[in-house]
Amino acid sequence: MWAKLTADPGTRGYLQQPDFVKMMQEIQKNPNNLNMYLKDQRVMQALGVLLNIKMMSGNGPEDMDAQPEEPTTTEREFKMPEAKPEPKPEPKPEPEPEPEPMVEEDEEERQKKEKKGLAQKEKEVGNAAYKKKEFEKAIEHYSKAIELDDEDISFLTNRAAVYLEMGKYDECIKDCDQAVERGRELRSDYKMVARALTRKGTALAKIAKTSKDYDLAIEAFHKALTEHRNPDTLKKLNDAEKAKKDLEQQEYFDPNIADEEREKGNEYFKEQKYPEAVKHYTEAIRRNPKDAKAYSNRAASYTKLGAMPEALKDAEKCIELDPSFVKGYTRKGAVQFFMKEYEKALETYQEGLKLDANNQELLDGVKRCVQQINKASRGDLTPEELKERQAKGMQDPEVQNILADPVMRQVLIDFQENPKAAQEHMKNPMVMNKIQKLVSAGIVQVK
Repeated sequence: MWAKLTADPGTRGYLQQPDFVKMMQEIQKNPNNLNMYLKDQRVMQALGVLLNIKMMSGNGPEDMDAQPEEPTTTEREFKMPEAKPEPKPEPKPEPEPEPEPMVEEDEEERQKKEKKGLAQKEKEVGNAAYKKKEFEKAIEHYSKAIELDDEDISFLTNRAAVYLEMGKYDECIKDCDQAVERGRELRSDYKMVARALTRKGTALAKIAKTSKDYDLAIEAFHKALTEHRNPDTLKKLNDAEKAKKDLEQQEYFDPNIADEEREKGNEYFKEQKYPEAVKHYTEAIRRNPKDAKAYSNRAASYTKLGAMPEALKDAEKCIELDPSFVKGYTRKGAVQFFMKEYEKALETYQEGLKLDANNQELLDGVKRCVQQINKASRGDLTPEELKERQAKGMQDPEVQNILADPVMRQVLIDFQENPKAAQEHMKNPMVMNKIQKLVSAGIVQVK
């Protein structure tokens, strides 16, 4: 190969060119590499020399149509086109649009982009004015932005925010409604739609005067959260719901009707119609949530019905509303006594006696509690009573702490096995108080 290329005057000079030599070496190593270098006329000429063929270049359609010369006895001549990918059938040319409409469309698009750019600048100026609390100026620039570009609902939501700050709630709501409607048409970012709904809800909450008015604000907040779960929107929803509840209570508040309902409850209580009594006491509380007497009376009704947890809750609420109302302590003490929490009942009765030392109901309550506590201390309880008392005592956190104390466990062992050590323990008031607590709970029995 190299000898033929050196002997041919047309290719001899190429051997002084490094890139040509490198290409030929690559072809020598792997003949398939020939396809990579067919565009190089030097390679085509060298190929003709090696094959003893006269090569013709093909630079255009005219060359491709040229006819080959007649071959001689020693050489063949043929035309090899310039190597290139197989030509794809050219698509039929589509008719070009008329020049005038094309110019008009381009101009329209250019003007649209220009307006959008101007609208963004107006928005930026409006934002700066809003931060400086120059609200009228901000409104002016946001309005110009809206006129220039009606496809960006942020201009509307920003103007709504300014109206909200100015206290122009109707204008704010109007802008928010327009932003939501336009946003849905344009399929805008759901966060932008949620922002508009949140601002609408805020404006509606500001102008709410009745509990029903808050329903519109709450509805707007719910819709906003459907679009985007934003913590700020959720907080506004919770505030609106609380405000509605408070307003409903204010609208329902009527001390005169509360007194009438409580009296009706008293009549049913005397007739031992306790469910009906509870109904009227509940209405009295709704009409006047600060009426301690209504809670006290309802606690008595719940006690008669055996609903001790509800009775205890009402008695405690009664004392919370009026700590000087002695009846609240008799109600609470009675409930605790029926729940067989004698130590707690005793404490409640004693608290009441601090307010009225001669109150017979409280004194009788103290007497009953002491009798039950002493009865337990003497071990006079029936097996069923003892078992029930122990089960209740084990639920007491104070009893659980005493039994979990390693020192107290050793004290209890000494009381059973080491009388001398037990005598020493009895000199410690703190230890004896804990022992008394276990005795009262039925955990420890004294014989």
